[in-house]
Amino acid sequence: MTSVLIQRERRPGETRVAATPETVKKLRQAGLDVTVEAGAGDGAFFRDAAYEAAGAQIAAAPPAESVDAVLRVGPVTAPEAVALRSGAVLVGLLAPHRHLDTVRALAERRISALSMELVPRITRAQNMDALSSQASIGGYKAVILAAERLPKYFPLLMTAAGTIPPARVVVMGAGVAGLQAIATAKRLGAVVEVSDVRAAVKEQIESLGAKFIPLPMQESGEGQGGYAREMTPEFLAKQREIVARHVAAADVVITTAQVPGKRAPILVTRAMVESMKPGAVIVDLAATEGGNCELSRPDEEPEHGGVRLLAPTNLPATMPVDASTIYSRNVAALLLYLLKEGKLVIDPADVITGPTLLTHDGAVTHAPTAGLVQVTSGA
Repeated sequence: MTSVLIQRERRPGETRVAATPETVKKLRQAGLDVTVEAGAGDGAFFRDAAYEAAGAQIAAAPPAESVDAVLRVGPVTAPEAVALRSGAVLVGLLAPHRHLDTVRALAERRISALSMELVPRITRAQNMDALSSQASIGGYKAVILAAERLPKYFPLLMTAAGTIPPARVVVMGAGVAGLQAIATAKRLGAVVEVSDVRAAVKEQIESLGAKFIPLPMQESGEGQGGYAREMTPEFLAKQREIVARHVAAADVVITTAQVPGKRAPILVTRAMVESMKPGAVIVDLAATEGGNCELSRPDEEPEHGGVRLLAPTNLPATMPVDASTIYSRNVAALLLYLLKEGKLVIDPADVITGPTLLTHDGAVTHAPTAGLVQVTSGA
């Protein structure tokens, strides 16, 4: 019987878990033998007893080298990679471009590593799209954080003492996180303006009740799989020039712009921050990739001229129940997709498996990551 291990996350602040009792039950029904490391679900309020009731075994220190597949949330370390059984399957949000030593170790160990952020954005893989599911939580929580830090109301209020105008929110980037931020800010009653390098998202932005900030579209910002592509310095400079006056009038700015495998573009400069009113709030959701704001500091909350700068790197972990619920469903969908006649089958030519595969059969199979590994190895 194919064996699966759900490991406890060890990264500081990581409260999510890669399987819930709900998904353990699905894996067991598919014929998989499931072991959950003791306490793996505690941070997300899923207790060991609930996993046992779903059919899992609970083990205090389960050896990773004895199982066929290991399910994780965040990246593994190089020593953790070495501890896996040669030829095993690893599934998680592996952030390969930031953990090249681990990628090398996975390849050397002949691990078939599937990186959930590489799942292709195609119809057949929608239920496996962990990047989108977690980004949606990040966009929602960014607005909640901003509303909590902002020293004024979000909605328009008519009071006996006069009218309180609504907060003005600028969202930069209308991907999954940005769209959720727009929807949440509108629900709270804010006036929302949105900047994006992809003209195609204008209709989505306006359908949520926000205003699209028009940009010069001499070059398209559309990338592969619905992502934005890296823009030229000239375009980014023009974008900042146009958006600057909207930022200066904003109470809240939420930045979400990221380019897969690249440093996040600088969209909010020091000068733009200094143009904002005291008490304004910036929430930079691109902090893990260098940040969209020039003054952001990951997981810190400095003030600059009275403007609060938030750069959280793991907002989904602040909502671990729902984040784990949907992430575990993404992982289970992928694992069950791989399962053929009771065995996990890794087919690099498959339309879903191929793009998601990071390492396999002793090689780094994801071309952009392989290039980075070669460069850092001096090859």
